[in-house]
Amino acid sequence: MESSVKHEIKSKCLVELFIETLGSKWKILIIWHLRNSPLRFTDLQKKMHNVNSNTLTFNLRELENQKIITRTIFPEIPPRVEYALTEHGKALFPVFDAIRVWGAEYLESEGMTMDVC
Repeated sequence: MESSVKHEIKSKCLVELFIETLGSKWKILIIWHLRNSPLRFTDLQKKMHNVNSNTLTFNLRELENQKIITRTIFPEIPPRVEYALTEHGKALFPVFDAIRVWGAEYLESEGMTMDVC
């Protein structure tokens, strides 16, 4: 089965692969909020304006399976879990920078302004 997955990935358009991997607004926001430092689940949820716990958990698991983030469990009582970007996740920083530049130029061309995060 592994070889069929690899074959499928090779035959896709790379833009389609990107969208398939990160096409959820939640995944993109998770990566954005982890850009500066690892975060615990509740801190991440607050930064994402209290996204539903099930939605956040689902997207965190997918990103972990895709090796975009890591999940570290600290052996404490109560247990502490932190999420952080992997090297694959950090490699997305230039993409986010390009999106921010595009967004700023678009807003300016439309005569609009916005608080930039």
